[in-house]
Amino acid sequence: MKKLGFIGGGNMAEALARGLLEQRVFAPGDLIIADVDAARRRKLARALKVETTADNRAVARNSRAILLAVKPQNIDEVLAELAAAMESASGTAARKPAGPKTASGGRLVISIAAGITIARMTAALGRRARVVRVMPNAPAMVGQGMAALVRAPGASKADEAFALRIFRAVGDAVALSDERLLDAVTALSGSGPAYAYLFIKGLADAAVSEGLPAALALRMALKTMRGAEENMRRSALTAAELIRVVASPGGTTEAALRRFDERGFSAIVADALHAAAERSRELGRK
Repeated sequence: MKKLGFIGGGNMAEALARGLLEQRVFAPGDLIIADVDAARRRKLARALKVETTADNRAVARNSRAILLAVKPQNIDEVLAELAAAMESASGTAARKPAGPKTASGGRLVISIAAGITIARMTAALGRRARVVRVMPNAPAMVGQGMAALVRAPGASKADEAFALRIFRAVGDAVALSDERLLDAVTALSGSGPAYAYLFIKGLADAAVSEGLPAALALRMALKTMRGAEENMRRSALTAAELIRVVASPGGTTEAALRRFDERGFSAIVADALHAAAERSRELGRK
């Protein structure tokens, strides 16, 4: 039995597998990745030295835990395959008196399919299914991810700890008790990288309009954001206090902040995040 099987071998699955291997959470022989694309399977096998397959059911039958990294539009088909494979494994175990029982709740299923609720997954897999739903984000691909997860009633604290261990291999992860909070998580950390890219682009473009070369403007904007993030992380001061440290009375920073306030910067950010959260709720209902 593999310790962890991936169904779906896209960028996020590759990032997670790579992080788990680099952090020595698992060895290559502990993992298996299923993907429909033969070229993708060859790439993963070559880069990570892990077993790959086109057979989702084989992963479900032969992995102690399964990580669903498929597109939401494909989830129902994959859940049906998974349920059938689990039922088959359960029947095989039932015919072997000495073997471990593997009922439909006998596999831990961790899903990163956006918008797919725990209720939808347990409806397909059975009420006893050990399901953990996770909302990761794109910076996991560079080891700086932020994930939040919620476990279904059928999943244990040990299952939660196992899932946290996976996502902390590529950044940070937290456990939540209320699945409804994942809509806010999606709007903040899931979509958040795009907000950061937009702001950095805006800074760089404005600097270019002031005469800086484009490459230098982007370099300076990126380093400024990274330095500010690191300073804020290390400092005991609040965000408002840090702003006051930089914004000398009558200075350039104060002039810029006044313009932000006049244009309703904070309200725009709040409106954008609320729009993303509401869209996440809509997708969940669908």
